[in-house]
Amino acid sequence: MNLMWTMIINTTVALLLVIIAFWMPQMNPYAEKSSPYECGFDPMGSARLPFSMKFFLVAITFLLFDLEIALLLPLPWASQTNKLTTMLFTSTFLITLLITSLVYEWLQKGLEWSE
Repeated sequence: MNLMWTMIINTTVALLLVIIAFWMPQMNPYAEKSSPYECGFDPMGSARLPFSMKFFLVAITFLLFDLEIALLLPLPWASQTNKLTTMLFTSTFLITLLITSLVYEWLQKGLEWSE
């Protein structure tokens, strides 16, 4: 009986949140919200306008650091393995690689937005 009530409550809350998510944006439409692009570029202008490569460099840097952090996520579960030295060496290597790449980006001024 408790499982049935849990399923009913979860389904009701999920449907309520979906309805609110579709209903709320339609309450106050404006030009920027209804525009197909939200990246700051004018979608009706020329596609050949110059843009700053800093946007893409920051995105690639974020993806690299995010990937390395995702590799570190299973470490709490891996600490219960029989091969503790291998796990410690791998985690130390990943953390050292992450710190080294952050220092390199910092020294190359890749994290500064001003040009």
